[in-house]
Amino acid sequence: MPEIRVEGRRLRYEDAAGDGPPVLLLHGFPLSSAMWAPQLAALGSRFRLIAPDLPGFGGSDAPEDPVAWRIGDYATAAVVLLDALGIGAATVVGHSMGGYVAFALLRRHAERVRALVLQDTRPGADSQEVFASREEQQKEVRSVGIAALKPRLMQRLLAPKNLGDPVLENAVLSLMDHPAAGYVAALEAMKHRPDSTPSLSHVRVPTLIVVGAEDVLTPPSVARAMQAAIPGGRLAEVPGAGHLANLEEPDAFNEALASFLAAL
Repeated sequence: MPEIRVEGRRLRYEDAAGDGPPVLLLHGFPLSSAMWAPQLAALGSRFRLIAPDLPGFGGSDAPEDPVAWRIGDYATAAVVLLDALGIGAATVVGHSMGGYVAFALLRRHAERVRALVLQDTRPGADSQEVFASREEQQKEVRSVGIAALKPRLMQRLLAPKNLGDPVLENAVLSLMDHPAAGYVAALEAMKHRPDSTPSLSHVRVPTLIVVGAEDVLTPPSVARAMQAAIPGGRLAEVPGAGHLANLEEPDAFNEALASFLAAL
Protein backbone atom coordinates (compact mmCIF):
# COMPACT_ATOMS: atom_id res chain seq x y z
CA MET A 1 0.00 0.00 0.00
CA PRO A 2 1.24 3.54 -0.69
CA GLU A 3 1.64 5.84 2.28
CA ILE A 4 2.05 9.47 3.25
CA ARG A 5 3.16 11.13 6.48
CA VAL A 6 0.73 13.04 8.67
CA GLU A 7 2.60 14.95 11.37
CA GLY A 8 5.45 12.49 10.95
CA ARG A 9 3.30 9.39 11.31
CA ARG A 10 2.56 6.87 8.59
CA LEU A 11 -0.87 6.87 6.90
CA ARG A 12 -1.42 4.06 4.43
CA TYR A 13 -4.13 3.96 1.80
CA GLU A 14 -5.48 2.13 -1.23
CA ASP A 15 -5.92 4.08 -4.46
CA ALA A 16 -7.92 2.40 -7.21
CA ALA A 17 -7.07 4.99 -9.82
CA GLY A 18 -10.16 4.62 -11.98
CA ASP A 19 -11.13 7.14 -14.62
CA GLY A 20 -14.06 8.62 -12.73
CA PRO A 21 -14.24 11.30 -10.03
CA PRO A 22 -12.57 10.70 -6.64
CA VAL A 23 -14.39 8.90 -3.85
CA LEU A 24 -12.96 8.83 -0.32
CA LEU A 25 -13.94 5.67 1.59
CA LEU A 26 -13.73 6.02 5.39
CA HIS A 27 -13.97 2.75 7.31
CA GLY A 28 -15.70 2.13 10.60
CA PHE A 29 -14.53 0.97 14.02
CA PRO A 30 -12.60 -1.25 14.57
CA LEU A 31 -11.93 -2.11 10.92
CA SER A 32 -9.55 -0.95 8.17
CA SER A 33 -9.51 0.00 4.52
CA ALA A 34 -9.69 -3.71 3.70
CA MET A 35 -13.42 -3.59 4.47
CA TRP A 36 -13.84 -1.85 1.11
CA ALA A 37 -12.33 -4.72 -0.91
CA PRO A 38 -15.64 -5.59 -2.64
CA GLN A 39 -16.08 -1.97 -3.73
CA LEU A 40 -12.48 -1.54 -4.89
CA ALA A 41 -12.79 -4.71 -6.98
CA ALA A 42 -16.18 -3.95 -8.51
CA LEU A 43 -16.06 -0.17 -8.95
CA GLY A 44 -12.36 0.72 -8.94
CA SER A 45 -12.13 0.98 -12.71
CA ARG A 46 -15.10 3.35 -12.94
CA PHE A 47 -14.29 5.70 -10.06
CA ARG A 48 -11.13 6.75 -8.26
CA LEU A 49 -11.73 5.00 -4.98
CA ILE A 50 -9.34 6.08 -2.21
CA ALA A 51 -9.49 4.09 1.02
CA PRO A 52 -7.17 5.10 3.87
CA ASP A 53 -6.38 3.12 6.98
CA LEU A 54 -7.38 5.72 9.54
CA PRO A 55 -4.71 6.44 12.20
CA GLY A 56 -4.26 3.44 14.48
CA PHE A 57 -5.84 0.95 12.07
CA GLY A 58 -4.44 -1.36 9.41
CA GLY A 59 -1.02 -0.16 8.30
CA SER A 60 -1.35 3.38 9.68
CA ASP A 61 0.47 4.46 12.83
CA ALA A 62 -1.54 5.04 15.98
CA PRO A 63 -1.77 8.56 17.43
CA GLU A 64 1.07 9.53 19.70
CA ASP A 65 -1.34 10.38 22.52
CA PRO A 66 -4.48 8.20 22.17
CA VAL A 67 -6.44 9.87 24.97
CA ALA A 68 -6.08 13.27 23.29
CA TRP A 69 -7.42 12.04 19.95
CA ARG A 70 -10.70 13.38 18.55
CA ILE A 71 -12.91 12.75 15.52
CA GLY A 72 -11.69 16.02 14.01
CA ASP A 73 -8.15 14.62 14.01
CA TYR A 74 -9.24 11.83 11.67
CA ALA A 75 -10.82 14.47 9.43
CA THR A 76 -7.56 16.42 9.39
CA ALA A 77 -5.69 13.27 8.32
CA ALA A 78 -8.19 12.76 5.50
CA VAL A 79 -7.66 16.33 4.25
CA VAL A 80 -3.87 15.87 4.35
CA LEU A 81 -4.32 12.75 2.20
CA LEU A 82 -6.51 14.59 -0.31
CA ASP A 83 -3.93 17.36 -0.48
CA ALA A 84 -1.12 14.87 -1.06
CA LEU A 85 -3.07 13.32 -3.93
CA GLY A 86 -3.92 16.68 -5.48
CA ILE A 87 -7.66 16.24 -4.93
CA GLY A 88 -9.72 19.32 -4.17
CA ALA A 89 -13.11 17.76 -3.43
CA ALA A 90 -14.34 14.18 -3.29
CA THR A 91 -17.47 12.22 -2.63
CA VAL A 92 -17.05 11.09 0.98
CA VAL A 93 -18.36 7.67 1.97
CA GLY A 94 -18.38 7.13 5.73
CA HIS A 95 -19.22 3.85 7.44
CA SER A 96 -20.14 4.00 11.14
CA MET A 97 -17.19 5.84 12.76
CA GLY A 98 -16.22 6.90 9.24
CA GLY A 99 -19.59 8.62 9.11
CA TYR A 100 -18.65 10.60 12.22
CA VAL A 101 -15.47 11.63 10.39
CA ALA A 102 -17.55 12.63 7.36
CA PHE A 103 -19.67 14.91 9.58
CA ALA A 104 -16.45 16.46 10.93
CA LEU A 105 -15.28 17.08 7.36
CA LEU A 106 -18.54 18.86 6.62
CA ARG A 107 -18.12 21.06 9.69
CA ARG A 108 -14.45 21.89 9.16
CA HIS A 109 -13.81 21.48 5.42
CA ALA A 110 -17.16 21.64 3.63
CA GLU A 111 -15.47 22.68 0.40
CA ARG A 112 -13.72 19.27 0.25
CA VAL A 113 -17.01 17.32 0.24
CA ARG A 114 -18.57 17.07 -3.21
CA ALA A 115 -21.23 14.58 -2.15
CA LEU A 116 -21.91 12.41 0.87
CA VAL A 117 -22.71 8.74 1.48
CA LEU A 118 -23.56 7.82 5.07
CA GLN A 119 -23.48 4.05 5.59
CA ASP A 120 -24.74 2.39 8.75
CA THR A 121 -23.99 5.41 10.91
CA ARG A 122 -25.78 7.95 13.09
CA PRO A 123 -25.53 11.73 13.62
CA GLY A 124 -26.08 11.76 17.37
CA ALA A 125 -23.51 11.83 20.15
CA ASP A 126 -23.05 8.91 22.53
CA SER A 127 -25.66 8.33 25.19
CA GLN A 128 -24.41 8.01 28.77
CA GLU A 129 -24.80 4.25 28.50
CA VAL A 130 -22.72 4.00 25.32
CA PHE A 131 -20.13 6.43 26.72
CA ALA A 132 -19.72 4.19 29.76
CA SER A 133 -19.50 1.09 27.58
CA ARG A 134 -16.68 2.61 25.56
CA GLU A 135 -14.81 3.43 28.76
CA GLU A 136 -15.10 -0.20 29.86
CA GLN A 137 -13.80 -1.33 26.48
CA GLN A 138 -10.83 0.99 26.83
CA LYS A 139 -10.03 -0.46 30.26
CA GLU A 140 -10.26 -3.98 28.87
CA VAL A 141 -8.02 -3.25 25.90
CA ARG A 142 -5.41 -1.60 28.12
CA SER A 143 -5.38 -4.47 30.61
CA VAL A 144 -5.77 -7.65 28.54
CA GLY A 145 -5.70 -6.61 24.86
CA ILE A 146 -8.27 -6.97 22.10
CA ALA A 147 -8.65 -10.75 21.78
CA ALA A 148 -11.81 -11.09 23.89
CA LEU A 149 -13.37 -7.86 22.64
CA LYS A 150 -13.22 -8.72 18.93
CA PRO A 151 -15.77 -11.57 18.89
CA ARG A 152 -18.16 -9.61 21.11
CA LEU A 153 -18.07 -6.67 18.73
CA MET A 154 -18.58 -8.94 15.73
CA GLN A 155 -21.78 -10.34 17.20
CA ARG A 156 -23.40 -6.95 16.73
CA LEU A 157 -21.87 -6.16 13.34
CA LEU A 158 -23.42 -8.97 11.30
CA ALA A 159 -27.01 -9.81 10.46
CA PRO A 160 -28.31 -12.93 12.26
CA LYS A 161 -28.22 -15.00 9.07
CA ASN A 162 -24.50 -14.26 8.69
CA LEU A 163 -23.51 -15.17 12.23
CA GLY A 164 -22.06 -18.65 12.05
CA ASP A 165 -20.74 -18.20 8.52
CA PRO A 166 -17.08 -19.11 9.15
CA VAL A 167 -15.76 -17.37 6.04
CA LEU A 168 -17.46 -14.06 6.79
CA GLU A 169 -16.80 -14.22 10.53
CA ASN A 170 -13.09 -14.90 10.01
CA ALA A 171 -12.89 -12.10 7.46
CA VAL A 172 -14.45 -9.63 9.89
CA LEU A 173 -12.25 -10.77 12.79
CA SER A 174 -9.16 -10.28 10.64
CA LEU A 175 -10.29 -6.72 9.90
CA MET A 176 -10.11 -6.01 13.64
CA ASP A 177 -6.41 -6.77 14.16
CA HIS A 178 -4.86 -3.48 15.25
CA PRO A 179 -2.68 -2.16 18.09
CA ALA A 180 -4.42 -1.48 21.38
CA ALA A 181 -3.54 2.22 21.00
CA GLY A 182 -5.67 2.41 17.86
CA TYR A 183 -8.67 1.05 19.75
CA VAL A 184 -8.14 3.40 22.70
CA ALA A 185 -7.81 6.46 20.47
CA ALA A 186 -10.92 5.66 18.43
CA LEU A 187 -13.02 4.93 21.50
CA GLU A 188 -11.85 8.21 23.04
CA ALA A 189 -12.69 10.13 19.87
CA MET A 190 -16.14 8.58 19.57
CA LYS A 191 -16.93 9.23 23.25
CA HIS A 192 -16.33 12.95 22.81
CA ARG A 193 -17.75 13.54 19.34
CA PRO A 194 -20.33 16.32 19.04
CA ASP A 195 -23.96 15.84 18.12
CA SER A 196 -24.26 16.40 14.37
CA THR A 197 -28.06 16.18 14.32
CA PRO A 198 -28.64 19.98 14.31
CA SER A 199 -26.41 20.35 11.25
CA LEU A 200 -28.30 17.84 9.08
CA SER A 201 -30.74 20.45 7.80
CA HIS A 202 -27.76 22.52 6.60
CA VAL A 203 -26.25 19.80 4.39
CA ARG A 204 -26.12 21.23 0.87
CA VAL A 205 -24.47 18.41 -1.07
CA PRO A 206 -26.12 15.37 -2.68
CA THR A 207 -26.49 12.75 0.04
CA LEU A 208 -27.20 9.03 0.05
CA ILE A 209 -27.92 7.14 3.26
CA VAL A 210 -27.35 3.37 3.14
CA VAL A 211 -28.40 1.03 5.93
CA GLY A 212 -28.59 -2.70 6.43
CA ALA A 213 -32.19 -3.74 7.04
CA GLU A 214 -31.03 -5.82 10.03
CA ASP A 215 -28.54 -3.34 11.48
CA VAL A 216 -29.00 -3.31 15.26
CA LEU A 217 -26.31 -0.68 15.98
CA THR A 218 -27.61 2.03 13.66
CA PRO A 219 -31.02 0.71 12.64
CA PRO A 220 -33.12 1.76 9.64
CA SER A 221 -35.17 4.07 11.87
CA VAL A 222 -32.03 6.19 12.41
CA ALA A 223 -31.32 6.20 8.68
CA ARG A 224 -34.87 7.28 7.85
CA ALA A 225 -34.65 10.14 10.36
CA MET A 226 -31.40 11.31 8.73
CA GLN A 227 -33.01 11.17 5.29
CA ALA A 228 -35.94 13.25 6.52
CA ALA A 229 -33.60 15.86 8.02
CA ILE A 230 -31.17 16.22 5.08
CA PRO A 231 -32.59 18.24 2.17
CA GLY A 232 -32.94 15.99 -0.85
CA GLY A 233 -31.44 13.02 0.98
CA ARG A 234 -31.82 9.60 -0.62
CA LEU A 235 -32.16 6.30 1.23
CA ALA A 236 -31.11 2.77 0.24
CA GLU A 237 -32.05 -0.05 2.62
CA VAL A 238 -30.11 -3.26 1.99
CA PRO A 239 -32.11 -6.43 2.71
CA GLY A 240 -30.35 -9.18 4.62
CA ALA A 241 -27.51 -6.97 5.83
CA GLY A 242 -26.52 -5.86 9.29
CA HIS A 243 -24.04 -3.12 10.22
CA LEU A 244 -21.62 -4.13 7.43
CA ALA A 245 -23.91 -3.77 4.43
CA ASN A 246 -21.06 -3.33 1.95
CA LEU A 247 -19.49 -6.66 3.05
CA GLU A 248 -22.60 -8.69 3.78
CA GLU A 249 -24.50 -7.79 0.60
CA PRO A 250 -21.84 -6.26 -1.67
CA ASP A 251 -23.81 -6.51 -4.92
CA ALA A 252 -26.78 -4.56 -3.56
CA PHE A 253 -24.50 -2.02 -1.89
CA ASN A 254 -22.39 -1.56 -5.03
CA GLU A 255 -25.49 -1.03 -7.14
CA ALA A 256 -26.79 1.68 -4.81
CA LEU A 257 -23.40 3.40 -4.59
CA ALA A 258 -22.66 3.22 -8.34
CA SER A 259 -26.11 4.58 -9.20
CA PHE A 260 -25.63 7.51 -6.82
CA LEU A 261 -22.14 8.29 -8.08
CA ALA A 262 -23.19 8.08 -11.72
CA ALA A 263 -26.05 10.51 -11.09
CA LEU A 264 -23.59 13.13 -9.83
